[in-house]
Amino acid sequence: MNLELSEEQSAVRRLARDFVDREVVPYAAAWDRAEEVDRGIVKKLGDLGFLGLTVDEEYGGSGGDHLAYCLVTEELGRGDSSVRGIVSVSLGLVAKTIAAWGGEEQKRAWLPGLTSGELVGSFGLTEPGTGSDAGSLTTRAVREGDSYVISGSKTFITNGTWADVVLVFARSTDAPGHRGVSAFLVPADTPGLTRRAIHGKLGLRGQATAELAFQDVRVPASAMLGPEGKGFSVALSALAKGRMSVAAGCVGLARAALEAAVAYAGEREQFGRTIAHHQLVQELISDIAVDVDAARLLTWRVADLIDRGQSFAVESSKAKLFASEAAVRAANNALQVFGGYGFIDEYPAGKLLRDARVMTLYEGTSQIQKLLIGRDLTGVSAF
Repeated sequence: MNLELSEEQSAVRRLARDFVDREVVPYAAAWDRAEEVDRGIVKKLGDLGFLGLTVDEEYGGSGGDHLAYCLVTEELGRGDSSVRGIVSVSLGLVAKTIAAWGGEEQKRAWLPGLTSGELVGSFGLTEPGTGSDAGSLTTRAVREGDSYVISGSKTFITNGTWADVVLVFARSTDAPGHRGVSAFLVPADTPGLTRRAIHGKLGLRGQATAELAFQDVRVPASAMLGPEGKGFSVALSALAKGRMSVAAGCVGLARAALEAAVAYAGEREQFGRTIAHHQLVQELISDIAVDVDAARLLTWRVADLIDRGQSFAVESSKAKLFASEAAVRAANNALQVFGGYGFIDEYPAGKLLRDARVMTLYEGTSQIQKLLIGRDLTGVSAF
């Protein structure tokens, strides 16, 4: 196995690193305090091609492979997980899903805007009463002539208040469980769709997270993405790749924790010398470093499998499980290195820990990942 990056991949990583250092890192703390990322960042991401990675150039994408996508996502995660989430959802969960499941008209209607940053997408799966049990969602889509009328609510929707299009999952048939779910592309300005920002979050404070309410939202039948009743398959395919994106972002977050801890340990003096000389501090730092490398290798394996056209869903669950838990450990260790200063938001450790904690929850909790992995190993059916 050759783990050396190609010249193109190295160039993409340098571009992403420079962008993050210039456009993200200097503002991340302020965005966190204000609970709002500057929306101008979206167009900047689009201008550099970061919102079009792996999407065909025919539809406005910038091409590239999934490893390049992971490299960019890692750098964004290093800078601010709230910014990483914009790309992971608008590109990773929405644009890529349209590219995979959409008809020609849907691709040409939505992909150029999403990949350029002119438009933002959000992924409407989670509901107030259905998180991990997505097959029990209650949002309805009722057929009326050449239209569907959607009613229900969604919550914890990333990009929710910014989105121009929402990929909504709703029950459109009477088939039980996940078999009755279909996917729809709903323009955010459709009458009957209202949005409310969610504030006061523990982490990812800068991210535009929202509750969405659908009250008799009428869309044409052509808004359905994929076949009727196959919405759950659409969602699972999106989430399988989305977990790779979360894992890559967690690698970046853990890297940020490592870099911050190393820098602080080299400056802070106790007992007549910098704390970097103390073996127990070295242990905290070395544990972070090992987690970074292990999480990155698991994530790169997923990208390699996707690019070679092989099955990857279980490997994606493994990467997401390990990387998200590793990010929490890394941030916690970094906070320990900072000591009391880690509790002050002048320093990065506290924000890193708050942002890391949600990674074990969304796009499938750590417990759900273990179930998926366990079912694959034992051959037990998921349904």
